[in-house]
Order: sequence, then structure tokens, then C-alpha cells
Amino acid sequence: MSMAALGAPPGFEEAGSLRQRARAAGMDPDYWYAVEEVSRVKPGTVVEVVFWKRSIALFRGIDGSFHAIENRCAHRQLKLTLGDVQGCRLVCAYHGWQYDESGIPYDETGKGFPKLALPTYPVKVRYGLIWLFPGRPEEAQSREMPEIPELEGSARWACVPLSFVWSAHHSMVIDNVSDFTHAHLHRRYRPFEDATLTRCETIGDNVHVGYDTRVGRGRISGLFVDHRRLNTNHMELCFQYPYQWSNTDDAIKHWLFVLPIDERTTRVFFLFYFRSLKVPLLPVRIPRFAMNSILKIANRVLIGPLLAQDKTAVEAEQQGYEKHWNARSVEFNPAVKAFQSVTVRKWREYLARGAEDRNGGA
Repeated sequence: MSMAALGAPPGFEEAGSLRQRARAAGMDPDYWYAVEEVSRVKPGTVVEVVFWKRSIALFRGIDGSFHAIENRCAHRQLKLTLGDVQGCRLVCAYHGWQYDESGIPYDETGKGFPKLALPTYPVKVRYGLIWLFPGRPEEAQSREMPEIPELEGSARWACVPLSFVWSAHHSMVIDNVSDFTHAHLHRRYRPFEDATLTRCETIGDNVHVGYDTRVGRGRISGLFVDHRRLNTNHMELCFQYPYQWSNTDDAIKHWLFVLPIDERTTRVFFLFYFRSLKVPLLPVRIPRFAMNSILKIANRVLIGPLLAQDKTAVEAEQQGYEKHWNARSVEFNPAVKAFQSVTVRKWREYLARGAEDRNGGA
């Protein structure tokens, strides 16, 4: 019996509308995905990360190296995250079987079982985040990660990552952060106002969007932006599948990285970074060495509460969709339909690729 027949939103193949297909789609695993902040995984610890219902044990050896392995012991299938890290090996809590970066299990006597090797996943560290490649390992080397030159080198811009788990489908998150028609939601903080869409263009897997809008006019946040030197009346955004970024006058930028957990849960990682900020009420820039400290405070008292409003909205949208998934779709921003079209196409391509692999390439 189909999900729709049971009164639940339809699955991808059952979906009849673009919105329904977008809300059922996963994300192509053949990309690098941010899965955790580096600071949250100390040497000698293990954490669980989930990519589209797939549980993965991410562990860090005492030498600081990161490794990722399917989250189950090959012996009795217990989650390996129930165990601990000894040296640079992950040890199952039940019988003490040990796993290193190869995925091969070793029992307590040191006997290895190569035929029982578990899938492992390439891992990288960049921009204060841990990245994992959940797709075909042979594709990892050729797949480029997001390039953020402003966050590298000795002259890097200030940036303090924020991460949350939102109870909403990843497509709702992308719709939210790129659709600037919801200024009413943020009327207290006023991160943007009076947005007019000036560009909406899909090029390959990327959707480029432009808005004429007043950026950073909040009662408090606006004091830190030098509006006399910066053009904060226009913003460029892009859904660079599976990532999203924005740029205001090459001075205020952000990236969003989503980790799809399941149809109604998404981990989100925000990187907001600034070329400079000014001292409130003075035409003086905040020294670069103090910027990260200022951003830590801003994340706690301004940016975090602002994003909490988005969280409330998308979680309410998720609940509304689950009850009224068959309601007429009303969407006035063409950018949202463009985001959803790319999401659906990429998921369809992934499913077709899997079917081809199962059929031996026939």
C-alpha cells in the first residue's frame, strides 16, 4: 500500500507535484558533506552521524586523525558508537572487536577478518568542519569541495561556525534561506528588507538568484556594518547543489551546508564571515584579531536567535506539509521552484544511476 493511501505524504515515485517530489527527495551522496564541527569531536572519541538514514561512526584517534566507518559491528551488528576509541582504533562495546581506518575487524586476540570488512568513508577537515564523502569512494578525489579562499591563509576573514538540527526536509531549508520574501518573519532583527528579485537563472546544477534588498539594517546589527563604504542594497545567492551561499558587495558572505538525515530531519551548518565590521557609532573598523570574539557574541545574541526564527518556520512548514501534503501548491517566487527542480532532477539521476549499477550497466 502506498504512503499516500495511508494518509502520509507520497514517496518520490508516487509524488504527483514538484513540491511533493522535492519533499521526498534525498541528496546525491557523491558529494562532500559537512557532518560535524571539528571542535566537537575530541581525540579519542566517537560520534554518530547520519546521512539519509545511513548511520556512520565518525571517530578520532588519539593522534587527531579522523575516520568514518559504517556504524555496526560485523560480529553482532551493534552500533560501534556504543563502544570507545583505543589508540587509533574503534572498539565494539560487546566483544571488543577493533576497527581501524581499513574497516577490517580484529578480535581481542588480534585475529583479523578481511572478508568481514565494513564500508569506510573518505574524511577531510576544512573551515573548522569535518567533511565526509558518503557516495562511491572512487569519486571522492575528483569531486571538488566548496572553495572559500576568504577562510584560508593568514589573512582569513573572521568566521565562527553555527550548527543545528532542524526537524524539516532539506529542501525546505534551502527554500527558506534563499527566498527573501519572508522578511516579515525577521521583522525584529531586520537582516534584509524590501527584497525584489532581479535574477533567477539555472545553470547546470546551480540556481543563481539576485535580490535588490536592504541588508543589515537591524537596530543593533546595523551599527556594525559600514553602510557608507559598502553597497548593502543588493545580494547575490546561489544554490550550488548541494550547497548554498550568498554575497553582499564582496564584504558580507555566508555558506550553508545541509546534511540530510531523513525526510523530516536536517543538520545545518552556517558559516557567516565578514571582511570587516565597524565599531558602533564610530567610523573605525574592529581590529581583525578581535573579530572572532565579536562573532562569538553575535552568534549567541543576534545570529543564533535570528536563525531560531527560521527553525520555527521550517519546522512548522514540515508539520503543515505532513497534514496537508495534497493541498494546492501556491508559490509566487520562481526561485523556489528552480531550487526544487534541481533537487528533484539530481535525486532522479542518482536513482537512475543506482538502477543502472544494479543491472550491470545494461
